[in-house]
Amino acid sequence: MRLHDFLDYWAREQPNGEFAVQDDRCLTYAQAQATANRLANALVGAGLGVGDRVAVLAKNSIEYVLVLFGASKVGVVPVLMNYRLAPPEWVFVVDDAHARMLLVGSAFVESVESERDDLPSVEQFVALDGPAPVGWQAYSVWIESFSADPPECATAPDDDAYQMYTSGTTGRPKGAVLTHRAVTTNVHQIAHAIRGQPGERSLVVAPMFHAGVVFSTLSPLSWGGSLRIHQDFDAAEVVRALDEDRIGFVVLVAAMIQACLTTVQGAASRRFADLRLILYGASPIAEPTLRRALDVFGCDFVQAYGMTEATVALSFLLPDDHRRALADRPNLLLSGGRTVLGTELRVVDEHDRSLPAGQIGEIVARGPQLMRGYWNRGEESAAALRGGWLHTGDAGVLDDAGYVYVQDRVKDMIVTGGENVYPRAVEDVLFEHPAVADAAVIGVPDARWGEAVKAIVVRRDGPLATSEELISFCRDKLGGFEIPRSIDFVESLPRTPTGKVLKRVLREPFWAGHGRRVGGA
Repeated sequence: MRLHDFLDYWAREQPNGEFAVQDDRCLTYAQAQATANRLANALVGAGLGVGDRVAVLAKNSIEYVLVLFGASKVGVVPVLMNYRLAPPEWVFVVDDAHARMLLVGSAFVESVESERDDLPSVEQFVALDGPAPVGWQAYSVWIESFSADPPECATAPDDDAYQMYTSGTTGRPKGAVLTHRAVTTNVHQIAHAIRGQPGERSLVVAPMFHAGVVFSTLSPLSWGGSLRIHQDFDAAEVVRALDEDRIGFVVLVAAMIQACLTTVQGAASRRFADLRLILYGASPIAEPTLRRALDVFGCDFVQAYGMTEATVALSFLLPDDHRRALADRPNLLLSGGRTVLGTELRVVDEHDRSLPAGQIGEIVARGPQLMRGYWNRGEESAAALRGGWLHTGDAGVLDDAGYVYVQDRVKDMIVTGGENVYPRAVEDVLFEHPAVADAAVIGVPDARWGEAVKAIVVRRDGPLATSEELISFCRDKLGGFEIPRSIDFVESLPRTPTGKVLKRVLREPFWAGHGRRVGGA
């Protein structure tokens, strides 16, 4: 299968069915198909073909969804970019992907225009909404002159569907390449577990540049559902929509659920009559938060464990698991559940030997939803997928029943409010400040965000920088979620004999008393 097969099937079966609603705009499946065909033909008209990359820098929108389907029809590969990154970071992504076209939302047109000289691979700039600067194409005008008939090109299941950038702690971001076969398989695996129905409305509030777009957007469309698209997350508006807009399904990270419960007055008095299921991920949910959420929303909950390199989903903690957890097995709430259909998880030692149930090691995964590899990074791809198993970088255990529990991270990635923060990127910025002699960045517990970014800094001799000064210095160079929330100053950092910073030693005082070394809301 190809990604666009879902759209074409439902455009045939329910052409007048609601495809997506955003603000006062509404598209049927037939209209969505016609627009996706126009875009596909426009891409071919721009000289793009199978395997060519087009970068997308935009907030949630109907156009964003249609870019995925239109590109799918002609084998063009969207590179979905995190708009919360600082301009130098997304410039690197565009350059690394060799993107020939850049599709930009109105909020970012000015930033892109200021960096245009640093984007030599980009041949065409397209403004997805709003006015187009000189030298740009306006999306709606551009595609309108092209046919709404299906393009003649044929995309194969093993062609690349899209590319998302992720990273470890050892260098620049890497582009995880997902094929149509991987994405459509994971969509089927998710639909098998969640079992939505045609016409059911999915509220889309998590950013579409995340792997979670498969949960919130592609999976509902695979079962003929409808999208209610919000450009950004706003807790009060989410609560209103869940009650008033006949929403059946929504994807939220734990921090979003907590925000809805704690910051929105009157949430508990609403009915949420149509709400069937809340899927959450990025971090587990604390038992008191879950109990309150069940009382307020009155629906089922599913927790997902996965990552971009596995399209999105490896395992689910299903509604029955949540009920057992709240009845007499609270520890289940710390689990990522059991594998999705057709997927295997193992826990291995440093030599990739399987460990028995209950023993901690690295979690590895095998299944049809795994990435093809990292874009133009053969050695790193081979290491991540050695032996045919995706090495997740997560340390955890499997119990006798097959439930996976993430205990720590083999890599030092921080997850704050559902966003991945890579310490090396923050450390590199801190090292640019003349007052910083040494620095290490770690994640520490945070009641709201699961983890917060903390920097441990050794200052140089001379004028002493304050924590406020260093945090301000980071603001111009990092995305908002990457900026340290606090900075501690020390005389020296603990290191191994080979010079590696002992981050476990730095984290220990902050995580003492916590059973897990990853955050939960």
